[in-house]
Amino acid sequence: MKTSIQTLSASVLPNPAQAQPEAQNASWPRLLGSSVRAALLVMVVSGIAYPLMTTGVAQALFPHAANGSLIERQGRIVGSALIGQQFTGRQYFQGRPSATMAPDPSQEGASVAAPYNAGLSGASNQGATHKDLSEAVAQRVAQYRADNGLAADQAVPVDAVTASASGLDPHISLANARLQLPRVAQARQMSQARLQEMMAQATQQRSLGLLGEPRVNVLQLNLALDAMQPDNSAAKE
Repeated sequence: MKTSIQTLSASVLPNPAQAQPEAQNASWPRLLGSSVRAALLVMVVSGIAYPLMTTGVAQALFPHAANGSLIERQGRIVGSALIGQQFTGRQYFQGRPSATMAPDPSQEGASVAAPYNAGLSGASNQGATHKDLSEAVAQRVAQYRADNGLAADQAVPVDAVTASASGLDPHISLANARLQLPRVAQARQMSQARLQEMMAQATQQRSLGLLGEPRVNVLQLNLALDAMQPDNSAAKE
């Protein structure tokens, strides 16, 4: 009887050694299928649905900002309110220094200074004790005082002699703009009171009333000045 029971058990119950490979073989297709479905779901949600949703909301609520805050004059795009440009003429307010670079056309793999290069945003990454940075700031301070008729001991705003992290800062501080105001007014032969009014119109207040400091958008202010005095304006550089 005992022998018969053992024989029956062996014939009815599966062999564990044989069942394990079969279970593993059967689980691979299910695992692969679930992985593919999960990948497709993530791709559709995060790669298609979410970008379309955010783009649609941005275009509906903030179309100007969503399209780059572009500025047009006479049907031509002349810049963006978010990206600074270089101005050097005495009749223009000058923006914050830029430390952006560009490929050197004469030497492969090398770079050259290219202020306000919107295609290669970046900073110099020089520390506060870096010798080159100290020399550059000293030169900018001297040039700023000379350009704006300031005394040798006149304090100079930090944003007038240091570059921003992006190298494309479109704004300057109110203190910086006020020190440049007499020079621009003289070059354009206009009253400082009128120029102050235009500067106030180009001034942006703190974001949400809390973040940042009041600042002047240099490109918008210079474009407004050129629009008011088209015959008195000259090239930016």
